[in-house]
Amino acid sequence: MPQTWNLPLTGTCRCAQVRFSVGAPALMTMACHCTGCQRMTGSAYSLGAMVPAEALTVLAGEPVIGGLRGATRHLFCPHCMSWLFTQPEGVSGFINVRATLFDDTRWFAPFIETMTCEKLPWARTPAVHSFERWPDADAFEPLIREFAAWAPRF
Repeated sequence: MPQTWNLPLTGTCRCAQVRFSVGAPALMTMACHCTGCQRMTGSAYSLGAMVPAEALTVLAGEPVIGGLRGATRHLFCPHCMSWLFTQPEGVSGFINVRATLFDDTRWFAPFIETMTCEKLPWARTPAVHSFERWPDADAFEPLIREFAAWAPRF
């Protein structure tokens, strides 16, 4: 397995009106089983890559706020309404990018899964760590370190 990330990671919404790049490796990858993610994706869970906020650059288009429009901000393409990014409530310094929007997704696998208390009974992921709810804030630093050693790279 290569030992470096092929940066920048680039991606697009479904209609390609919003394009973005990420200039740093993902800090962690995840699958969220909460009912909100189920409803916003129309699937069993959402897939995300947590990246440093300053590493994300929107190259084209201008995402708009959607979802519940609360303290957690969900950003969408204004044309095709693809769910692009999430800025979690009360957490600064990173943003979650919907992993399936990256142009190259070969490197992606969920390292953690969250909100398993709401998961559909048949839904399974290959995640290394599973959390009934969200991990405590103090769990993130060790998880990020472990992910750095575990993560596939292309």
